[in-house]
Amino acid sequence: MSSPPPLLSSSFSSLRLSSFLVLVLCLAGVSSAAPAKIGSGYRLVSVEETADGGLLGLLQVNQKTPVYGPDIPLLQLYVKHETESRLRVHITDAEKPRWEVPYNLLPREQPPPPLKKAALWRSRKDLNPTTVSEYAGSELIVSFTADPFSFAVRRKSNGQTLFNTSSGGSDPYSSLVFKDQYLEVSTALPKDAALFGLGENTQPHGIKLFPGDPYTLYTTDVSAINLNTDLYGSHPVYMDLRNVGGEAYAHAVLLLNSNGMDVFYRGTSLTYKVIGGVMDFYFFSGPSPLGVVDQYTQFIGRPAPMPYWAFGFHQCRWGYHNLSVIEDVVENYQKAQIPLDVIWNDDDHMDGKKDFTLNPLNYPRPKLLAFLEKIHARGMKYVVIIDPGIGINSTYGVYQRGIANDVFIKYDGEPYVAQVWPGAVNFPDFLNPKTVDWWGDEIRRFHELVPVDGLWIDMNEVSNFCSGKCTVPKNKQCPTGTGPGWICCLDCKNITNTRWDDPPYKINASGMQVPVGFKTIATSAVHYNGVLEYDAHSLYGFSQTLATHKALQGLEGKRPFILSRSTYVGSGKYAAHWTGDNQGTWENLRYSISTMLNFGIFGVPMVGADICGFYPQPTEELCNRWIEVGAFYPFSRDHANYYSPRQELYQWESVAESARNALGMRYRLLPYLYTLNYEAHTTGAPIARPVFFSFPTYSESYGLSTQFLLGSSVMVSPVLEQGKSQVTALFPPGTWYSLFDMTQTIVSKSGKYVTLDAPLHVVNVHVYENTILPMQQGGMISKEARTTPFNLVVTFPAGASDAQAKGSLFLDNDELPEMKLGSGSSSYIDFYATLSSGKVKVWSKVQEGDFALKNGWIIGKVSVLGLGGSSTSALEINGDYQIETSNAEVNLSDHKVVEASDGVGDMKATMVEITGLKLLVGKNFEMTWKMGMRG
Repeated sequence: MSSPPPLLSSSFSSLRLSSFLVLVLCLAGVSSAAPAKIGSGYRLVSVEETADGGLLGLLQVNQKTPVYGPDIPLLQLYVKHETESRLRVHITDAEKPRWEVPYNLLPREQPPPPLKKAALWRSRKDLNPTTVSEYAGSELIVSFTADPFSFAVRRKSNGQTLFNTSSGGSDPYSSLVFKDQYLEVSTALPKDAALFGLGENTQPHGIKLFPGDPYTLYTTDVSAINLNTDLYGSHPVYMDLRNVGGEAYAHAVLLLNSNGMDVFYRGTSLTYKVIGGVMDFYFFSGPSPLGVVDQYTQFIGRPAPMPYWAFGFHQCRWGYHNLSVIEDVVENYQKAQIPLDVIWNDDDHMDGKKDFTLNPLNYPRPKLLAFLEKIHARGMKYVVIIDPGIGINSTYGVYQRGIANDVFIKYDGEPYVAQVWPGAVNFPDFLNPKTVDWWGDEIRRFHELVPVDGLWIDMNEVSNFCSGKCTVPKNKQCPTGTGPGWICCLDCKNITNTRWDDPPYKINASGMQVPVGFKTIATSAVHYNGVLEYDAHSLYGFSQTLATHKALQGLEGKRPFILSRSTYVGSGKYAAHWTGDNQGTWENLRYSISTMLNFGIFGVPMVGADICGFYPQPTEELCNRWIEVGAFYPFSRDHANYYSPRQELYQWESVAESARNALGMRYRLLPYLYTLNYEAHTTGAPIARPVFFSFPTYSESYGLSTQFLLGSSVMVSPVLEQGKSQVTALFPPGTWYSLFDMTQTIVSKSGKYVTLDAPLHVVNVHVYENTILPMQQGGMISKEARTTPFNLVVTFPAGASDAQAKGSLFLDNDELPEMKLGSGSSSYIDFYATLSSGKVKVWSKVQEGDFALKNGWIIGKVSVLGLGGSSTSALEINGDYQIETSNAEVNLSDHKVVEASDGVGDMKATMVEITGLKLLVGKNFEMTWKMGMRG
């Protein structure tokens, strides 16, 4: 189960920047009505070099102000070029430690500890700060102004200013403000900078940040149907893309901070207002979008390797009341000939909605085990949900062991009492090492009870149906069993007598400035070692993800699969994500693309939205169009609400037809998607990407939020509006070939919008020139599809006389925890193709070929697109005209140029298909032939 039905949620209008404000701090802006400036900033009174090559400085407040509490009088500044492309600027209290994201959760270099005032002032005598006004690295330069203190970051190659915290008299924002519960810093921005990120939120204006929209970061159980509101995750990072004289330059800024924050973006400035912690900025120099994500994930952690089956189609529903329903769902997918790899259970399998239990009546263990044995034999998988709340029940072993091991978050020395689906609960404290061990043991016990293949951790923002300090009522049952389970039935009182529950600055929590402890853990509750919930709130889901990952990896030595609702900077190293409780509307279908693309930038590439919407029931037409989009989400799952009618893809014959079509293509593309999974794991590259990632100089694509790329070369252009049978899609410069009919071609020298036919069961998917795309034959399940022969699709620019193309393929034993070459359980193949003077050459270079050879994979077909000429001759494979070619057949088809521009409408081009091949994937091959020219 997920949250209460989304329509019961209030509408929200802002986003919280809570845990990881590292990237967000780069953009500083203010609200539309410029507030009065707070204070006069700080002055730099000393600076010295450190033994590790950084700079250490002392800042002294210029003038104290009472607004939002007293200023911290002395601050420590630490600056270091940590790598050639990464710069860190860290500002904290100079005299005592402050809360930071724990270094054991997100491993990174530690700055020098706060110095004593006397030592700092002594260092002031040694060095005049005006002599250290600039600090250069390989790619970035940081410069300082002493009074009022500000810093600026610029690019070394062209002097472009990326971040500048100075505040002039006409600027609508303050100089640096640093109080115990209020931190403020701003940056100026050029008008033409395109910004992306600062999530998680549902952005109605698309992937580009929109001036005036609120951005609040604070993890909250607020359904994704609410716009411009702080949702389940906190990712205070943004990418800034600028086109300067026809050259593209991208960089990113992370503010690593887990406290709640508002970020105000005005278009020409960006302001961070944070309610605690430190200012810990990281700047990533790029300059390409892929380079930015590479550098960012190198710091926060590379995305987790996903098992092959995770790229199949998943089916879930809150409301599969008993095992027979699940069995029927699997059978009906088979009957409808719709691919299905994974069946899921929301909380329906549980006994009284308690974690790690089975309902003995509706999901009797013997019958469930028999069902799992049956589907596992076919290669299917089974995933169930786990919520963090542990039911308070003296007969419940999980709770008993939790109490015995003292694993729960405390309030006034006792486990904090909240309410979620099982009723009264305590929340495990995943910052406590004992809790991590206990959690792992409970997962081990449950796996022995039910051999699940993955875990879905939900409600981990953390969600609470009550607010304040609560106790279990003595004279009534809780929950009552008669009304909705999300109505609070505990005895609760508000907590407003601490500065943690009622901070001086109110972030725009839930879009309504609700208290920061509203419908979550009271922010004055205490974690391990005295850590306040106030500081650690947005890290809860992240810390649970780490504990879950450790537990699953230790079970059978297999690659874990975890789906988490709440995420933070670094979550992608361990888990996948879905976009939460969306609505079955055309608007929510459109929003899902922007959210998916944002998470790729955040380093969480395995992401998708509930296909057809979580609540309420979609129309038949909408579900048709949604599976045509969702079939190309990296994580592709249909999921529905308990209160909605059934919406499995076979419920409507028209939707089943669209599903067979779109998922059929997905399953043919599985080797490409899995190779992208490897690329993401090794370089951070998103699986689903904004179009500008491949065309960063093409400014027209910067705000494009209705189309997306898979990898660098496959573009999906879906219908996103009711009643439409055509779609107008943007095609960047070059040649694009339809994957559903590779004779259909679109050519443009400068890029253009093209109106494409898109009847109800058709989705337009195109592959770009200069690509070699590895595909297979598809099937009803990924295990079967994976054994079929490969088809290499080679794309040259239409009619080119000289061209080249390349691609790659990664294959491995996807059960193994690590995804790497050199293990003996993987192979990597680079494919190349050239066209020169009418001669076509296609060849491969294999690394670690034994694994592919052991599995017997072959290439059965090679399709080369965009060739000039109308005949072939002298076909040669591996230097021989006979060996391995006796069954080879050559077929030629003319391309139809559907749309062209810039005088290329009369271009003639040919597709050559060579079938009947049996080329071993694990061995190098070379294929050549000559094209005969047209008469």
